[in-house]
Amino acid sequence: MKTAPRQSKHPLHRLFRGASLAMALNLACSLPSAAHGLITSAKFTEPTTRYAHGVLGDDVEYGAIELHIQALDGSSQAITLRLPETRVFEDLDPRLIDLDTDGAPEVVVVESDAALGARLSVYGPKGLIAATPHIGQRNRWLAPIGAADFDGDGFVEIGYIDRPHLAKTLRLWRFKDGKLTEIATKTGLTNHKIGWDFIAGGLRNCADTPEMITADANWSRIIATAYDGTYLSVRDIGPYAGPQSLTKALSCP
Repeated sequence: MKTAPRQSKHPLHRLFRGASLAMALNLACSLPSAAHGLITSAKFTEPTTRYAHGVLGDDVEYGAIELHIQALDGSSQAITLRLPETRVFEDLDPRLIDLDTDGAPEVVVVESDAALGARLSVYGPKGLIAATPHIGQRNRWLAPIGAADFDGDGFVEIGYIDRPHLAKTLRLWRFKDGKLTEIATKTGLTNHKIGWDFIAGGLRNCADTPEMITADANWSRIIATAYDGTYLSVRDIGPYAGPQSLTKALSCP
């Protein structure tokens, strides 16, 4: 078993990879200064092979996440949030994103349940803040694209590909009042192949218009997807010629 977090060779991987849990949450609550402080970094810990899926190229996932927090009094502390035995973090790295635009980031991760598959989860110093529903079946995964205020309404949305190897569906969720609400979907898009230790594509923001960069379902074209507050609109921006072509497409023309 590996003892260190999965390290992707691809430059995009950092864009976006019950009693024990109660003990971890009690730890957070016993440190009020840390629980209300600023998350400065996060990493997956406690590698495990208890969820044999291997979608990211190996059989190692993670049972806990360690948050490093700068407390209100200026001190730094680390707290560990630990999942129950039925769940793992099936991801590359935690993503620090300020979803509620208060100047302090939340942590966005993919976690998977042994019976219900993956969901997108948002964590803070006190533990879980919000999550999408699980996909509903073991060994079903989702691949995050990124987060932005796509329609300029002041609220941040998170996009991911639901089952990039099967359903190939882009789902967009709005984070508002501490909750995630699905607001739009689009089929025929993908950003990951089984065994890749990275997620291809991501976000670009050209002329103040955030776009999600993915491939089409057949891996033949590069697609830019935007959201105007009502609909997801797609544009074909060129041929797909390997994951590096998606990397190149992240730059504004």
